[in-house]
Amino acid sequence: MKTYLLMILFLVSSTNTLWCQQTIITGKVVEAITNKTIENASIQIKKSNEIVNSDSGGNFTINAAIGDVLIIRHLSFESKEIIIETSKLSIALDVKHINLENIIVEADVLKDLSQSKVVVDHVKSTTQPRNVSDLFRDIPGFGIQKRGAYASEPFFRAFKYEQLNIQLDGGMKILNACPNRMDPITTHIISDEIERIEVVKGPYTMRFGPNFGGIVNLVSRNPNTLANGIHGDVEAGYETNGDNLSTRGSISYKTDQFDISLNGEYRDYGDYEDGEGTVVPSSFKSTDYSVKLGYNPTEKQRIQLSWRQSFGSDIKHAGLPMDSPYDDSFLAGLDYKVTDISDLISSFSVKGFYSEVDHLMTNENRPSYKVTEAASNVFSTTYGGKTELVLTPNDNLFIYTGLDANLIGREGDRERIVKIMNGNTLATPKLFTDKIWQDSKLNDFGVFVEGKYRLTNLFTLTAGLRSDFVNASINDAELDFLQLYGGEIEDTNETNISGTVSLKYKSEDAQVQIALGRGVRTASMIERFVNHFSVGVDPYEYVGNPNLDPEINNQIEVSFNKRFDQIEVGANVFYSLITNYIVPVVDENISRKFMPSAQPTFAKRFVNIDKASQSGFEFYFNYEINKDLKFTTDISYTYAQNEEYDEPLPQITPLTAHAGLEYEKEKFWTRLNSRFVAAQNRISKSFMETASNDFATFDFSIGFVPIKNLTVGASVLNIFDTTYYEHLNFSYQNSDLLSGRIFEPGRNFTVKVNYKF
Repeated sequence: MKTYLLMILFLVSSTNTLWCQQTIITGKVVEAITNKTIENASIQIKKSNEIVNSDSGGNFTINAAIGDVLIIRHLSFESKEIIIETSKLSIALDVKHINLENIIVEADVLKDLSQSKVVVDHVKSTTQPRNVSDLFRDIPGFGIQKRGAYASEPFFRAFKYEQLNIQLDGGMKILNACPNRMDPITTHIISDEIERIEVVKGPYTMRFGPNFGGIVNLVSRNPNTLANGIHGDVEAGYETNGDNLSTRGSISYKTDQFDISLNGEYRDYGDYEDGEGTVVPSSFKSTDYSVKLGYNPTEKQRIQLSWRQSFGSDIKHAGLPMDSPYDDSFLAGLDYKVTDISDLISSFSVKGFYSEVDHLMTNENRPSYKVTEAASNVFSTTYGGKTELVLTPNDNLFIYTGLDANLIGREGDRERIVKIMNGNTLATPKLFTDKIWQDSKLNDFGVFVEGKYRLTNLFTLTAGLRSDFVNASINDAELDFLQLYGGEIEDTNETNISGTVSLKYKSEDAQVQIALGRGVRTASMIERFVNHFSVGVDPYEYVGNPNLDPEINNQIEVSFNKRFDQIEVGANVFYSLITNYIVPVVDENISRKFMPSAQPTFAKRFVNIDKASQSGFEFYFNYEINKDLKFTTDISYTYAQNEEYDEPLPQITPLTAHAGLEYEKEKFWTRLNSRFVAAQNRISKSFMETASNDFATFDFSIGFVPIKNLTVGASVLNIFDTTYYEHLNFSYQNSDLLSGRIFEPGRNFTVKVNYKF
């Protein structure tokens, strides 16, 4: 018996030795459908630095052991992992679909962007986001500023509005027509159509338009990635707090060469109640639809036409002095891309788009309506595009170069019917017309070059340079605005230079990165051309300044992340020095224009200050307890200072933390999410900002698949019915909410049903 045991142990030991022994592995990489050989595919041993490339015949040789895992990658094909079971391998790769929408390509260091991250990707949702901005609520570093349930937009660290480059599908834009930002880009896109959100945290890429504080790319569903045939889904949701109803549907048809996709959504939301039962005016109705048409002339080419329209109506803005009877927009885009043109030219792409917003705001049913009837019909257009050439002089170098353009136009007037003047009722009301945008234009033409060089298998160097040529003009200036600037306002021309350099270390389970960037932002239309219009949290009238210098953000950031067997940790630490920072200040040379007897008697004008700064961090920790149960947590903080006024910068999200526990099986999942927000006592006195209190909220959701293709989900949001408001939200004096705050919804029960076919 002892002899048999010794023989068995010997055989096991020998087998294990043979299994682990390094040997020469040979193989060939081919295309799955045509069986054509693939040159320059990279073959890497997983969790190792050993890497080789296939030759012109698709052949390769690598020193590995039976049982090792190989990762095979190629720019034109889907990546693949295989376990080595024999010394001779045949590997077939599937052709990669041409993607027009993404700006971040994961798992390829020569395509990854510096300090970039995919932050929302195929999330099982059991609620109906009122706005695309709601998707940012749980992302570290982000806050949301809302004017009501309809209009909100993301803030990131100390950056907001035009300091962030928010775009759709890699470059298309819809810009607000309303100076009070009732209608940012996030109000004109179907929330459930967004498949993923990509974020570049700072001025660390030059390829996607002017980049001052970061880029946010909203990626919609791409029919080109579907299997051939008909696909679609229908969906309905309901929320008790506000009696909110949403319905949505989509259908797609795809062949090898052609695809079409249609999406539509209707929402009817009512006024909600906060935790104490106070009604917050926030109702609205919206109808949206989008169409995508795609054609692939060859496997290496794609043409895509997209069209979307949004129709908002009966919109109440709890935080603004006026409401919106309607808010309509459309966006059209045309894309073309060709890949693998030659050994030198990796790809060439062209993108063009046009968008417009038609927006009406009135003060009907507001306290001021008794004195003055006001209606503002404003209109904005944005069009432009981008062309990019990607060069690959060798396997370790990518060079991106191209041109882009964004041309913005805004016009519209406010009509006031004054019924009471100086406390006296007028026998015949007086009609006044105020120029809001003064028929202004802001054009930006950019040229860029960015290179990525693989120093070694672990280190990648990125460097980029960008020049923006900006022209700003005012074509119908109000007389008092002209006189304020010497009786004539000439067109402004700027040449703004931005740049970045970063070094990334990336292994199989860890990444460390240091990045430096200089981002330049030209003054916005509001900062240049607004004329005695209330656009702040205070009762001041604001006046633009066409002579503003562009802001400059000099930023450095260090980040790392590390994966262990069940744990993942990561962090970002950043610092920015901002020069020529643009702020509004009280100007005693400019008297109040409207209601001159009211307080304050002076207006605010936008000016440049020498410098401001921000610093902070974001940290996350994820623990996979087992294959079904996962714990996640993060914390983020931003410290921002107006160095010239020796006070904090305004509208900074407080210290925020999230913690979540999720259990997920194939046909069942449940989540418990919590959010902890500290008090914000670092406030700007010159901005007339007020401190905010701390709060915590807890949400619970559950979902299951009772039958094939049918998903049912339900949630309890704000379980403990907490009464709270976000620091970034505020209410104007003319709002029905006299507290000056927009409180968030109290407890809310939701249900959502989705059927796919």
